[in-house]
Amino acid sequence: MLAQTRLIRKLDSLLQTDLTGFIRLREPIDITSFTGWLKGQTLYPRIYWHARERDREFAALGVLREIRDAGQLATLSGQPKPAAGSWPRYYGGLAFDPLATQDEAAHWQEFGDCRFVLPRLELIRQGNQIELVCNLWLESDPHQRQQEIDTSREALAQVQPEAALTSLPAIHFQRRDTPPQAIWSTLVEQVTSSEHLAELPKVVLARESQLTTTQAVNPWDLLAAMQPLTPACFHFAFAFSAEACLLASSPERLYRRHERDLESEALAGTILRTGDEAVDQELASQLLADNKNRLENRLVHADILTRLEGLAEQATLSPPRILKLRRLQHLRRDITAQLKPEVTDAQLLATLHPTPAVGGTPRRKALAFIRQHEPFARGWYAGACGLISEDVAEFAVAIRCALLTPNTLRLYAGAGIVSGSEPAAEWQELDDKLANLLGLLSQGSRP
Repeated sequence: MLAQTRLIRKLDSLLQTDLTGFIRLREPIDITSFTGWLKGQTLYPRIYWHARERDREFAALGVLREIRDAGQLATLSGQPKPAAGSWPRYYGGLAFDPLATQDEAAHWQEFGDCRFVLPRLELIRQGNQIELVCNLWLESDPHQRQQEIDTSREALAQVQPEAALTSLPAIHFQRRDTPPQAIWSTLVEQVTSSEHLAELPKVVLARESQLTTTQAVNPWDLLAAMQPLTPACFHFAFAFSAEACLLASSPERLYRRHERDLESEALAGTILRTGDEAVDQELASQLLADNKNRLENRLVHADILTRLEGLAEQATLSPPRILKLRRLQHLRRDITAQLKPEVTDAQLLATLHPTPAVGGTPRRKALAFIRQHEPFARGWYAGACGLISEDVAEFAVAIRCALLTPNTLRLYAGAGIVSGSEPAAEWQELDDKLANLLGLLSQGSRP
């Protein structure tokens, strides 16, 4: 018997109970690929989340409830444990800068400044166990109960079999960078002048690379092809409709909270990785010793620790270490903290996001500079994407990402500009950060 059929039978039995509030029904299911399962579905939104540690994987489908105002995120904290035995889990994200004018960019409009979804259906893997989950919110009114159960039954009836993932063909595209290199280099020269550095020691300058093509690119095939190339990363996707899908393979955690325990990190400072172990070790040593990259990382971790002072009882910083990716190596310092009892995820997001790793420092001046000089809308690029429940929350920074819309892919990359930054080297760093995605698109892949 199919998992969704067993869940429909459980729905019918709910009419014989007086349970109210959030309800979660679960059934084991056999799935080979979560991305293949999402590819086969017809309902929206379709959301995917795979933790960097690889032990947790989620797919979400449909909408039970939704939050479009960041101020409402505080309502998700301090709730009693539901009769379901576990708290509702909301998936979503925040834009990089809610004061920017991304509402003028049609390709970001359905994402908004804030959008979090409590899905109607979830596919959940914890370790080796996979479950299909149906979420409901029942009131005591008999009419509402029947309506809610009927809506869930309809959603389960629409669940489609897992679809086969297919190889990506080589994509032929026209590329346009915004801003172009000459303008971007002028900005780097401006922010590295001694007068400017005195006011703004770090600002992250980003670029949008727009790829126009007549070939269709399936987002779930592309995400599946990205994953083995970026094993040390968070992988996530948000498709609120068929018109746009944000994909990311981000190496950077904003934070993970389990009860009162918090993990964050300062990920800033970049050098190449060649694949030759001896050469890469030498490059890593150079990165650890390089004053420019150490300054870039120090500005990030000092800002995070300062922002945590009012939220945490204590916070500790690890020694610097190297995060090795397929083509790049990053300087990373881990931050752990014990949160004060009353601190909520809404407070953490408002306090920590955006970090100097994607914005700059001081935050207010850096964001004002980006608003004034960056000639494109970042939208959710460099935003905070993840999931929230009462007991656990986890967010990654939306970097190394692509926004897919019909006939257009927008790729985003940024570089932290500090004293010692050189325009040509920083422009090359942007290309290095897009190398995995551009390589997949231009050369194709195997499923």
